[in-house]
Amino acid sequence: MMRGASADAYAATAGSLPATGDVGALGRELFGVADLLRAEPSLRRVATDVSVPGEAKAGLLRNVLSGKVSEPALAVVTVAVSQRWTSGRDLPDALERLGVVAVARSAGGDAGRLEDELFAIGQVVQGNADLRNALSDPSRSRGDKSRLVEDLLGDKVLPATTALVQQSLAGSYRTVGVALTDYQKVAAEVRGEAVATVHVAQPLSDADRQRLTESLSRTYGREIHLNVVVDPQVIGGMRVEIGDDVIDGTVSSRLDEARRRLAG
Repeated sequence: MMRGASADAYAATAGSLPATGDVGALGRELFGVADLLRAEPSLRRVATDVSVPGEAKAGLLRNVLSGKVSEPALAVVTVAVSQRWTSGRDLPDALERLGVVAVARSAGGDAGRLEDELFAIGQVVQGNADLRNALSDPSRSRGDKSRLVEDLLGDKVLPATTALVQQSLAGSYRTVGVALTDYQKVAAEVRGEAVATVHVAQPLSDADRQRLTESLSRTYGREIHLNVVVDPQVIGGMRVEIGDDVIDGTVSSRLDEARRRLAG
């Protein structure tokens, strides 16, 4: 979460992001610029130096990127480097986040499916130690990891999903799983939703999912996208995580509370 000047800079740059056109390609180009700025500290320092006029920084980035990215991408980057950033790393982080927004918009009517696929892939990565280790192995090149992802996903998921999973390999997050979780939240925000993760002992029926979604939407005053995790540690009931809120209605939680009351 960006704060201070960077929050304002992000908002100003986000306003330059086009809502139409090939926004999927635009998102991938912004990923590339973010990767470049992280790989070139000297360029990043100049691009975020408050003593350098915004016009000069914009001109420098145009010279570096001209012919390599589209005009819409150049326009977004030009606005971004003209802003004041609290920290140098906030600029590439902002461009990556705007890339996620653009790719999520490219899913159009399949945006809900995009969120589900990102969550499902994150669960697969979390539950498969071999895959998790392969994607986090520093001795493997990003290209090698990218090919592994391509073999895993093939044409079974949306192009937007593949693009975001590929970007999760950039190393800008602590783990691939953390990146995918954040990307899903951004994709939900694009639709005006919040994400709720529900841990249950048994899968929910469609009717139960619908009732829970409607109840949470009423409580939080916005649409909710529901992730359901069947958790063997949950004896009964459910635990709901939404933002910083945790609603623990599991049997084990109620037993622990009863024990604390008896002990007190």
